[in-house]
Amino acid sequence: MSVLTLLIVEDHDILREGLQLLLETEGYRVAAAMHGQDALNQMETMTPDLILSDISMPEMDGYAFYEAVRARPEWVAIPFIFLTARGDRDDVFTSRKLGVEDYLVKPIQRHELITTIRSRLERSQQLMLVQLQQAYEASLIMLANAIELRDKYTRGHVDRVMEFTVKIAEQLGMNSMQISSLRFGAILHDIGKIYIREGVLRKAGPLNHQEWGEMKRHAEIGANLLRNIPYLSGAIPIIRHHHERWDGQGYPDGLAGDKIPLGARIVAVADTYDAMTTARVYHNENTPEQAIEEIRSGSGTRYDPTVVNAFLFAVGKN
Repeated sequence: MSVLTLLIVEDHDILREGLQLLLETEGYRVAAAMHGQDALNQMETMTPDLILSDISMPEMDGYAFYEAVRARPEWVAIPFIFLTARGDRDDVFTSRKLGVEDYLVKPIQRHELITTIRSRLERSQQLMLVQLQQAYEASLIMLANAIELRDKYTRGHVDRVMEFTVKIAEQLGMNSMQISSLRFGAILHDIGKIYIREGVLRKAGPLNHQEWGEMKRHAEIGANLLRNIPYLSGAIPIIRHHHERWDGQGYPDGLAGDKIPLGARIVAVADTYDAMTTARVYHNENTPEQAIEEIRSGSGTRYDPTVVNAFLFAVGKN
């Protein structure tokens, strides 16, 4: 695990050196600056994980330093804590209004300082993970949509399937971690179609035996594309098995009943509903009511009855 870097901005030499020693003994890498301008100069070549700053300092005080930090997009998410002798209500209010994460008043106990720093670093890392996951998901949606662009009839399909998948999962009482894997599986369920010829994808009439064999391979291809990406491992069974049937007549492996992964059973219903309610080159658009009745009639043969019931609750047709 990499060592986190803290930046102390304090004009009092003895206090600055004492804070630096204290935090270094806690395992942090510590940079120190005498005032705001000194800190900004150092930050041109070093980005700290957290800033601990005094307010009353020469050349550039803590308020001006804080505003300079927040004015730079690459620094806007750095946790910023004021450590100052100014404990008046007005000072605390001004700091909170600016958006400072914490306001500590000197003198301060060691355990209080360390606890505050650790909690702010942990919160910052949690937010970064969430942002990373959101960016990752957005990138996957962009990739999946790039495949959709090959066929004008399926634009928006990924977003809609993901939305219905989450609604069904919530009705089934799945937890947030399970739903996260489901979201990725829903986004990427047709990723294997990137290797299917456009002539097959866009064919208006029925597919012949050879074309149907090619089309059915997209589930296996999609699963294989992701096999070396650990972060997406939970999505692979969904991608491979979302065309299996409850009665065992689906593909690629002919799985039946509970042997089909639950996520794949959920995406199968969400995928089918959107496909039926969207005009395609090979069929006309059905009304939501028609699609719902079709799914209801397939309960116990094509689809898991429990998933169908959850779907019906999700669309208000239970």
